[in-house]
Amino acid sequence: MRIQVWTDFVCPFCYIGNEKLKRAIQAFEHHDQIEVEFKSYQLDPHAHYEEDKTMTESLSETKGLPQEQIKQMIEHLTTAAKEVDLTFRFDIAKNANTFDAHRLYQYAKSIDKGSSYMERVKKAYFTEGEVISDHDTLVKLAEEVGISKEDSLSILQSTAYSDNVKGDIEQARQIGIQGVPFFIFNNRYAISGAQPQELFAKTLETAWAEQ
Repeated sequence: MRIQVWTDFVCPFCYIGNEKLKRAIQAFEHHDQIEVEFKSYQLDPHAHYEEDKTMTESLSETKGLPQEQIKQMIEHLTTAAKEVDLTFRFDIAKNANTFDAHRLYQYAKSIDKGSSYMERVKKAYFTEGEVISDHDTLVKLAEEVGISKEDSLSILQSTAYSDNVKGDIEQARQIGIQGVPFFIFNNRYAISGAQPQELFAKTLETAWAEQ
């Protein structure tokens, strides 16, 4: 069975939602017959790294909300992450454009390292305060999951895999996806957002029974 997941590296609900899906799959009787394919998406195509701004300041500007409200949202997200054993460090997180990270992901996917690369980059962003638009950082993270420095540099220094990223985003638009995470089970059942693990488990059962 195939599950497609539209996601962005800087999306907290994507990180939490994918962890819930992963746990549901691990507990599923036919877990060894499930294929998860991540699809690229950009929450903010105009995002960029600003060294002198905190994540609270960046989000306040982007969302047009007071910093106090942003701080409350961050506290809520950090608590939700802890419930699935994830650590969010918005105090050190750096705003960044994710397009190049997605281009390198598309290559990683082509050599069966997509999932490990996706996990590594998300952890770097949410937990380690890495600037994931920085090419040296992406090369280092890719190396950690078995992607050669030469291959990563070659891709990042060109426009390679740009069409793949844009294709995923266009496909999301055509389907009507307006936010991520968005999960599609066997091209039939959809889940939007970081829903309870029980819903992922139930949808796995339903989709499996019908295929």
